[in-house]
Amino acid sequence: MTQKLSHHPSWETSSFGHPAEESSIERAALSNHLNMCAALRGPLQILHSAFDTVQGMLAGRVITSVLLVLTVTGGVWLLR
Repeated sequence: MTQKLSHHPSWETSSFGHPAEESSIERAALSNHLNMCAALRGPLQILHSAFDTVQGMLAGRVITSVLLVLTVTGGVWLLR
């Protein structure tokens, strides 16, 4: 098996049974990438993320809310 020698980062998908190791070049490339992604996040992206969070919280309570409305409506209809 020949090994590529390169100064460009390359990520392997398998460690072939050996402990996975990362080079300082790979760590630097990942750090640069994460810094660039953080810089690109604007207020609109933050607002979109907040809406996703609120939607996730409300989605878990949809069935409870529907059952509560149906129970109250049924109770009012039976008491008439």
